[in-house]
Amino acid sequence: MIYLDNGATTFPKPYSVKNAVMKSIHCYGANPGRSGHKMSLKAAETVYSCRENASVLFKCKSPENVIIMPNCTTALNTVIKGILSPGDHAVISSLEHNAVVRPLEKLKEIGVEYSIAECIPCDDEATIDNFRKSFKSNTRLVICTHASNVFGIKLPVERIAALCRINGILCCVDAAQTAGIEDIDLTDSCIDYLCTAGHKGLYGPMGTGLLIINSDIIPESLIQGGTGSMSSELTQPSILPDKFESGTPNLPCIAGLNEGIKFVIDKTTKRIREDESILMNMLYNGLSKIRNVVLYAPPPEIKYFTPVLSFNIVGFSSEEISSILDSNYSIATRAGLHCAPLAHKQFGTEDIGTVRAVMSAFSTPSQVQLLLRAVKEIIYTKK
Repeated sequence: MIYLDNGATTFPKPYSVKNAVMKSIHCYGANPGRSGHKMSLKAAETVYSCRENASVLFKCKSPENVIIMPNCTTALNTVIKGILSPGDHAVISSLEHNAVVRPLEKLKEIGVEYSIAECIPCDDEATIDNFRKSFKSNTRLVICTHASNVFGIKLPVERIAALCRINGILCCVDAAQTAGIEDIDLTDSCIDYLCTAGHKGLYGPMGTGLLIINSDIIPESLIQGGTGSMSSELTQPSILPDKFESGTPNLPCIAGLNEGIKFVIDKTTKRIREDESILMNMLYNGLSKIRNVVLYAPPPEIKYFTPVLSFNIVGFSSEEISSILDSNYSIATRAGLHCAPLAHKQFGTEDIGTVRAVMSAFSTPSQVQLLLRAVKEIIYTKK
């Protein structure tokens, strides 16, 4: 199969990731942080190694500030629901995922409001100005995607975060589509909370995510329970990362995530980004020359876009195209709204969706050429 559904989850995974998952099950599958025996200590070392490598990749304050989550959605919910209170106001971009919008819609029930700042593709100044105009006296938090999971459009998150800092507003960035591809340095950043998936650009298994806290203001935890620490106390520990990691952790997947992060560090985000961008430009240029193919964004210049591309073919629904690519050509893409209706509304595709192709470190030029050939054949057959 030609796998181009890397925006949902990357595939294949590096061999080191697969091996780490199996090794954790066979060699040290004990509960980390709950016992003092050798196997439990080895498991705990693996979890801590994952934090250490994540702190190296994102250059955050301390490994303890790296919270291991089940996914990016849980990380985002933790920040949104752990920071906002009745009477607060939040601002989001017009490209946000439902992992941001739905928690905010739920918080409307207790009196939290939010505004939407329109993202202007390839015009950072206009985008930043739209965020500035959306601020209110009670704005407490800005939640902003680093890049659209539908159209690949990057937002100037560091500048938006700096604007937030000047105005006394906290900033949370959703890096689900950029972690492992874009350089993210939290050393002197005004980003307060970085949320990301572990199974996408970090090449870990599904069921992993990260919340990196880069602020002295700590959200409330969504759940409470056993942490393996301070067990005599009936209240949840306040120390990091224990405050947010109740219950037995997913050790096999954390072991895999650790190796995925190491894979990115060794390969470097710069090389991954450049290689994927070359392939995406090849795909964009090829599609732009095919009659009846509809593209929705400008050419994916590396400054303004990540390697994510959406398209349609006149006379077909996005679901039809993706199904034909799968059944007739063994090419995996994703069709529909991609859990991001706001982005589709901005681009006028909320009724038809799009076909999405996303590159990974394992994508090749021949795969791009086969997709282009398949699109041409689908259009020719329709005629």
